[in-house]
Amino acid sequence: MNILEIIAKKRDGKEISKEEINFFITGYTKGTITDYQAAALLMAMYIQGMTKEETTNLTLAMAHSGDVLDLSDLGCVVDKHSTGGVGDKVTLILIPIVASLGVPVAKMSGRGLGFTGGTIDKLESIPGYHTNIAIEEFKQNVKEIGVSLMGQTLNLAPADKKIYALRDTIACTDSIPLIASSIMSKKIAAGASKIVLDITCGDGAFMKNLEGAEKLAKWMQAIGKIANKETVGIITNMEEPLGYTVGNSLEVIEAVQALQGNMAEDVQEVVEELGAWMLKLAGKGENIIENKKKIRQQIQNKQAYKKLLQLVEKQGGDITFLENTNKFPKAKYIAKVESKYERICAKTSGRSGRNSF
Repeated sequence: MNILEIIAKKRDGKEISKEEINFFITGYTKGTITDYQAAALLMAMYIQGMTKEETTNLTLAMAHSGDVLDLSDLGCVVDKHSTGGVGDKVTLILIPIVASLGVPVAKMSGRGLGFTGGTIDKLESIPGYHTNIAIEEFKQNVKEIGVSLMGQTLNLAPADKKIYALRDTIACTDSIPLIASSIMSKKIAAGASKIVLDITCGDGAFMKNLEGAEKLAKWMQAIGKIANKETVGIITNMEEPLGYTVGNSLEVIEAVQALQGNMAEDVQEVVEELGAWMLKLAGKGENIIENKKKIRQQIQNKQAYKKLLQLVEKQGGDITFLENTNKFPKAKYIAKVESKYERICAKTSGRSGRNSF
């Protein structure tokens, strides 16, 4: 089998086989296929598109390019993933809430891609927080405190990690098959029992319109079904930045304030919708409305905030920065800029809950 023949085949719009995809992923992971050859094939995939069979094969090949975690000893682990957006600090708020309600959360997050911010980048703005921890420590943290949040390790879906970075340098970030395969390969490799997906839609997201967001949701749900991972997709509005702030440490500060009861309305809608479905999939409540009430209660009684402190301290972070957010470094120059008009979005009705799959 020859990588040049595979590139040419896809360039000409032909479907590549499972064996050819496995050959590409294995070779690129080992380094026998170069970055420029991988870039050529990814560009061909981007331009020519991919069938659902190709996308599923790519997903499974990337998921099994390294270790696949077995989290069965932790119980029903529900993962959450967002396709990203501007000011998306939902994970920082949602994960402590869900964990405080007794749902084991073993979450692997990524860095920024394109113009979107990454959860790992935000967590690393907390002095001392370790995002690169051993898998054994990752699992032990979940057993001890019910939650762990780490970066993608070299052993977990290493092919996706290389492809993820390469896509960002060759303008191939907004392909539905490549987005779907990247997200689902990490979710499959990370070992979660069930998955809730936040598919952002609008000018600040990769999916600019509702049609594309719905298509992405259906593709990822189909992949989840094949991989025996119950998957729910929630489409949320990203026509404008989410919440009050954009920027790593600023979003950490906003997350802390949110867990202390001062949460922006749009952030609250997304957090409650996603959290309610996570609780449902975990068997903690069938009624979505009642689940949202449980989430609000965990914020009011400070249990979610305490869980965030517990998570950060467990992974080496300095919790005094969360107890006193004024300790975070500030920009040398700070200026107030006020919008002269309010934008009304007609593409989706509300921040969250517009569609679920």
